[in-house]
Amino acid sequence: MARAIESGEIAGLLEAPRSASHLLVFAHGAGAGMRHAWMEAAAASLGEHGIASLRYEFPYMQRKSRRPDPPPLLQATVRAAVKAAAAAAPDLPLLAGGKSMGGRMTSQAAATEPLAGVKGLVFFGFPLHPAGKPSITRAAHLSRVTVPMLFLQGTRDTLADLELLRPVLAEIPLATLKVFEGADHMFHLLKSAGRSDADLLAEMSRTVAEWASGLQ
Repeated sequence: MARAIESGEIAGLLEAPRSASHLLVFAHGAGAGMRHAWMEAAAASLGEHGIASLRYEFPYMQRKSRRPDPPPLLQATVRAAVKAAAAAAPDLPLLAGGKSMGGRMTSQAAATEPLAGVKGLVFFGFPLHPAGKPSITRAAHLSRVTVPMLFLQGTRDTLADLELLRPVLAEIPLATLKVFEGADHMFHLLKSAGRSDADLLAEMSRTVAEWASGLQ
C-alpha cells in the first residue's frame, strides 16, 4: 500500500516492500499524474520485483493545469523528490526516472548536475521526439549523464523512432536499451500479441530489477 509523503516541496506516494533492493524516484508523464492507472500498476509491479518507488507530482499537476511547468521548475522538482526519497528510505540505493516526460526531465536534471545518491536512471518510454516529427534533438544531453541509464521502449512507440534511438544510444556507453515488441508509448499491446499488458509490465519490472542488481 502506498504511503503519502509530504516534504513541503513535493507530494508523493511511497511504496516500499520489505524485500526492496532499490528505491525508484518515479516521475509521471506530461498528461497524467502519479495516481494514473498506469503509474499505479507500474509501481505495484515494480514492488513485486523488489523495486520500491516514490511517485510524485510536478507543480502544474498539483494545480490541475494541463500545461507543464518550465523545464527548470520540473528539474528542480526532480531534485526535491530525490531528496525526499533519500530521507524516506535512507537504507535503499536510489534510482530515478519516470514515464515519458518525467523521465526526460530526470535525465536533463542529471545531465546538468548529478542527482545526489542516484545510482542509475530508468526511462519508461523516453520521448525522443513529438509524434510525427522524428528528431534526435531531445537526446543531445544524454551523453552528459554520469550514471548508467536503462531505456525501456516499445516497437510501436510513435514518440521514439527506434531507427533514430538505437544509434544514439549505441554511442553512449552508460546506456542500455531494452525493446518490447508490439508495445506502444503507453506500453499497451494489441490483442494479437498473445499476452496481456500486465504480462508486459511484469517483464519490464523484472528487467529493471535485474539491471539494478548489476549497478555499483
